[in-house]
Amino acid sequence: MRLKDKNILITGSTRGIGLAIAHVCAGEGANIVIHGTNKEKVKDIVNSLQQRYQTKIVGFDYDIKNYDNCQNLVKDSINALTSLDVLVNNAGITRDNLLIKMTEQEWNDVIETNLNSVFSMTKAVTRPFLKQKSGKIINMSSVVGLMGNAGQANYAATKGGMIAFTKSIAKEFGAKGIQCNAIAPGFIKTDMIDTLPDDYLDTIIKSIPARKLGSTDDVSKLVLFLASDESSYITGQTISVDGGMNI
Repeated sequence: MRLKDKNILITGSTRGIGLAIAHVCAGEGANIVIHGTNKEKVKDIVNSLQQRYQTKIVGFDYDIKNYDNCQNLVKDSINALTSLDVLVNNAGITRDNLLIKMTEQEWNDVIETNLNSVFSMTKAVTRPFLKQKSGKIINMSSVVGLMGNAGQANYAATKGGMIAFTKSIAKEFGAKGIQCNAIAPGFIKTDMIDTLPDDYLDTIIKSIPARKLGSTDDVSKLVLFLASDESSYITGQTISVDGGMNI
């Protein structure tokens, strides 16, 4: 198994890409920390994974817009699993609107959830990672962070910021045994995509060289690689999973 006995914390892992990551990593032998904001949902996911996999699965519900909550989430995770090897910063939201109509609240909600939490979670794991002289941080960015997108100035700003943050962390901690990489998914078939109008979705698909949407497996299997020992000489990189959209 490629992740046997690795301990992995995945933020925003009760649905979509985050949940797919949990399944793939647990299937390869990793112990998993599920995170979400809905206590009952977290509990249900933990129970479901425990029934399916032979690894240790725990879960915590925290609002990670709050700095102290991020510290506590990492502490609880380490207490439950004895250590952490990988942090996947996956939690994210959208509050789409054209800039001229975007409210301050819509801007702040996305910045706090998508970018501030990445700072807070990453800072929380750096001390334990430094102490053990190893650790992997995987940040879930987006093709929008590379290209921009009308109506998503807030979201694009967070995802672009995450890419620059990833490079900076890789430079700060590369000599200390800590790797930091980002993934930039394109349009992946999730419940978020299912809400888009059919005509708009058709236009998007036509703009993708692969002429199809990606799957959550396409992303989660890349996380598996980056979380494994196979990627030991990769850091500071942003890897696109977008069917060629950003060529």
